[in-house]
Amino acid sequence: MKKNTIKIFDTTLRDGEQSPGASLNTEEKIQIALALEEMGVDIIEAGFPVSSPDDFNAVQKIAKLVKNSVVCGLARAIPRDIEIAGQAVKDAKHGRIHTFLSTSEIHLKYQMKKTQDEVFEIAKKAVRLARNMCDDVEFSAMDASRTEINYLCKVIKAAIKEGATTINIPDSVGYSIPSEFGRFIAQIVKKVPEFSNGKAILSVHCHNDLGLATANSLVAVQNGATQVECAINGLGERGGNAALEEIVMALKVREDIFNCTNNINTTKISKISKLVSRATGIVVQPNKAIVGANAFAHESGIHQDAILKKRETFEIMRAQDIGLSDNKLVLGKHSGRAALSDHLKRLGYDLNKEEILNVFKRFKVLADKKKEIYDEDIEALVSDETARASNDYKLFSLSLESSTKKTPSATIELIVKGKKEKANAKGTGSLDAVFCAIKKLIPKADKPSLVLYQVSAITGGTDAQAEVTVRLKGQNSRAVNGHGVDSDVIVASAKAFVNALNKCS
Repeated sequence: MKKNTIKIFDTTLRDGEQSPGASLNTEEKIQIALALEEMGVDIIEAGFPVSSPDDFNAVQKIAKLVKNSVVCGLARAIPRDIEIAGQAVKDAKHGRIHTFLSTSEIHLKYQMKKTQDEVFEIAKKAVRLARNMCDDVEFSAMDASRTEINYLCKVIKAAIKEGATTINIPDSVGYSIPSEFGRFIAQIVKKVPEFSNGKAILSVHCHNDLGLATANSLVAVQNGATQVECAINGLGERGGNAALEEIVMALKVREDIFNCTNNINTTKISKISKLVSRATGIVVQPNKAIVGANAFAHESGIHQDAILKKRETFEIMRAQDIGLSDNKLVLGKHSGRAALSDHLKRLGYDLNKEEILNVFKRFKVLADKKKEIYDEDIEALVSDETARASNDYKLFSLSLESSTKKTPSATIELIVKGKKEKANAKGTGSLDAVFCAIKKLIPKADKPSLVLYQVSAITGGTDAQAEVTVRLKGQNSRAVNGHGVDSDVIVASAKAFVNALNKCS
């Protein structure tokens, strides 16, 4: 029996960014988009161009840089939205306009205040306009899972007739359960022959409000969907979207059930999960499927004994399948630059000579402090170094003075646009003193407020590097996330604070 190829549509940069606090700047979006392309994602939804000049700029730049994946811009079924989305993706080698419109009775009555006939005509006109601007058009019937099926199929057929090449059936509020959603998709396939004869692709976009997004997406595949919309780490509005890593690995591990394939290089999953987590400031929970810290850990003695005898007894996939090493201890204090450079390549990093030298210097400092260095340590150094590369402000040195009799004080040295500057400040605690000293050297530091401060250990042990995320929010600006890594949590905090301030406009 011939296998279907399931297209993977990633919406990390659009719906994923709608996760509270998950604000990304253009540089971060480009970095993630290129990583998604490298991983083999078929369609990258790069943003909602009409929402802001920054979003338009990010989609436009991604459209110019990405060559293998389709670059998609989202638009409401409004002429101005569609025209701006078309402009944003016009330079893409493979561009797509994704326009959407509510179809459920509750949305029509309370949100749109329109009749079914009015919405039907709006949908046709929107798809027609999008098709005149772009050969590849996707139409989404928002809240489709709560839409009367005969009316929904009428809208779908009209959208295909007007030129839509993909029709998306969203479970927009995460209301469906798998058995119900599977039957729903099967009915749509039966009532709309265009999906069976190849005139259009049937897509699904499931939200996770009841924790069923992945299950609903997979049952949709079993019933005829050939495109799945998802996000790295399950990011998205409210409870999030179906997680890309869960969808892809379920299709891979249970190929006997799904009888389909996809174009994702699964060995890139772990790397991009960490990239998205650091950029958004949203830490992956330890027990998260596939990419959580505990995903390949075994605490039970019974499990450990069985794993030693035969791994498949309690592991249905290998750590290597998602890009993790079984033997994570990789380098030590006597390792040279060539060994580090070679290992960076095996981890998938393509750094220039200057970047490798900077990472190597930090690696040697870390090796003097830390007994064992793991992949995660090296990846954190790379992430931290590349984040600092284009910053106007860089941390040079930090010293603290604190005792039970004295108010804590900190002395900070920053490289401010190439020039070293120094400041000292007191605070209610060591961290407050550090942040106050930084504020003296960066005038704009007083404008945004600190809304998140988060510390996590990169590996186990008391000598683990600290990974700090801070989120700053200005009165009239978007939130920005800053990231810092160091074996000293105070130094990591200072780096994160400076990194976030570099992103403030």
